[in-house]
Parts: sequence; C-alpha cells; structure tokens
Amino acid sequence: MAMSLEGRLVVAISSRALFDFEEENRVFEASDDRAYMQLQLERLEEPARPGVAFSLVHKLLAFNPGGAPERSRVEVVILSRNDPVSGMRVFRSAQHYGLPVQRGVFTRGQPPWRYLRPLAANLFLSTNDADVRSALAEGVPAARVYPHSARASGAHPQEVRIAFDGDAVLFSDEAEQVYQREGLEAFQSHERDRSRQPLLPGPFKPLLEALHRLQQQPEGGMRLRTALVTARSAPAHERAIRTLMDWRIDVDEAMFLGGLPKGEFLREFEPDFFFDDQTGHIENAAAHVPAGHVAAGISNVRAGEDLPS
Repeated sequence: MAMSLEGRLVVAISSRALFDFEEENRVFEASDDRAYMQLQLERLEEPARPGVAFSLVHKLLAFNPGGAPERSRVEVVILSRNDPVSGMRVFRSAQHYGLPVQRGVFTRGQPPWRYLRPLAANLFLSTNDADVRSALAEGVPAARVYPHSARASGAHPQEVRIAFDGDAVLFSDEAEQVYQREGLEAFQSHERDRSRQPLLPGPFKPLLEALHRLQQQPEGGMRLRTALVTARSAPAHERAIRTLMDWRIDVDEAMFLGGLPKGEFLREFEPDFFFDDQTGHIENAAAHVPAGHVAAGISNVRAGEDLPS
C-alpha cells in the first residue's frame, strides 16, 4: 500500500524558519553557496539553535501518538533552498531536539514551493518572500517568517497557541479594499450594513479548518488555542464573528483593537506564531512574539500589478 499524507495536518517549512541559521546565511550572502555548504558541513555535529517557528513545530508534532507513525496527525516536511549537504545538518538538528521529521526537499537555490502541491501542504513557512508569494498564488496558506522575531514563550508547554489577523488572512480583503479606497467611516458603514453576510474566505481559512479538526480531538495531553487579533472595532466586529459562526469554527479569543498596536496584546496572549498581512503589524508584533507576513490582499499589491477585483 502506497504511503499517503492524506488526512494529516501538513506543515512545510524552510530550514531557516525552523532553525537559527542567521550566521550561516551571512556567510552565504558575503560569499557563495560553496562557502555556505562547507560551513554547514564543518558544523554537522553541532545542533543549530531553535529558530522562530521551532516552538510551533515542536508542539504540533506532540499531537502525534507515540510509537504509531501510521496514525500521525501532523506531518512536518523540510522544504528548503538549501543544498542536500546542508540538509544533513538540518536533519541532525531535528534529531537532536527529538523532532520526528523524516521528509525533506532540498533544491540548492531553486524555488521549492512547487513541491507544496504533491505534499498537499496546509501551511508553508519560509524566510523567502518570493517563495511565500508563489505559494499563496497556488492557494497554499503561507507566511514569510521574520527571522529576528522574539522566540515563543515557554509558559504553555501543553498548548499550541496561534493568532491570526482577520482581513486578507482568515477573511478576504473585501472590507480592507473599502477602507483603503474610502476611509474608516465608509468601512464601518459597509460592514455594519453587511453584518449578516459572511465574508469570503481568505488564504488562511483552510489552515484554520485543519487546526479546528485537530482541536476537536486532543492527543497526548496537547491542546490548541486560537485567537483573532484584528484592527476592527464595533460595529465592524459583528461581521467577523458571524463569518466564523457560518463556517462553524470557534476561536478561543477575539481582540478587536480599533487600530491599537497589536504587539503588547500578543505578548500577553503568548502565541507560538502570529500571522498578519501588514508589515507594520508584523514588525510591531515581532518584538514580542514569533511572527510571519502573509503577502496577500490589497496591502501587498506591488507597483504595476492589477488590483484585486
């Protein structure tokens, strides 16, 4: 019988998002890939330090029942621009920390995102902006990890905590387009008038659905807690809540901040990861928690590109 990842939460992650390879990356940028490969080979027996997304991966893998890989509910796959030689250190480091990571694709500089489809990935985390944008264009939830983000708190070892922005992340950017075209008053009016009309899905709805399934069946004492952290405020809050109700998905906490900086609220929530579409929010959050930029929606349209319809 052929092996399959069907039914699992599949997280594809770059080596630099999982481990702290910032020093090695500076060698790569200052020289070439051969110098980088040589350094990684020299450090083969030296485990890399945990990176920004390490806590998220470590906790998600703890949902798997021990000793029964065929019953695994979470699969983590390394998907990296690293070369195969450097990949040896990635696997050695994972083994050192007890991470049951068995699969990896190493492309030596070529875009690895094209392998997301055969993996049926639910999430792709990378430090490479182009790879993240390509993944999002293919319909895969993806975020660019900020490698200098604060590391996750160790206060909740039995609980995965994930925080999401709303518009252009969980939801479509329909309302954000109104806000950017016409301002706050028009945005509030637009959302109040459509409070009972569910928002269209955003790029991260499939991940939220997969996490919801995981949340419904805790394993090994692990729990999952989610939060919606949005710049919306009343009366625009109602449409967001009703959309989640329409999807039959619960979030544990919701913060309607009305434009207040998100970082200090996230510091109190202590997520293992936070996703937002606006770089300003990510930069503010990254001082407190692990954070990643979702390059989706009108806020991320580049000059010369067509605006979303």
